Amino acid sequence: MTVSIGDRLRLTASQTYLKTADPMPMLRPPDLVSVGEIGEVVALHPLETVAVRFRRGAFLIPLSHLEPVAAED
Repeated sequence: MTVSIGDRLRLTASQTYLKTADPMPMLRPPDLVSVGEIGEVVALHPLETVAVRFRRGAFLIPLSHLEPVAAED
């Protein structure tokens, strides 16, 4: 899957932890983002990882745990 900054993605899998997308990343509990929540890509990272801004913060998420959102959602 190819993504670019500004794309909307949906979280499809529960995470064991969340890693913040801050300059000094921190590990956060997984209940900050629920499965099915929609976020916006704010940065692209190596190894098939993107920074996605959800309603409770921006986190680094592997592309394998995300799916694109249709325009009508």
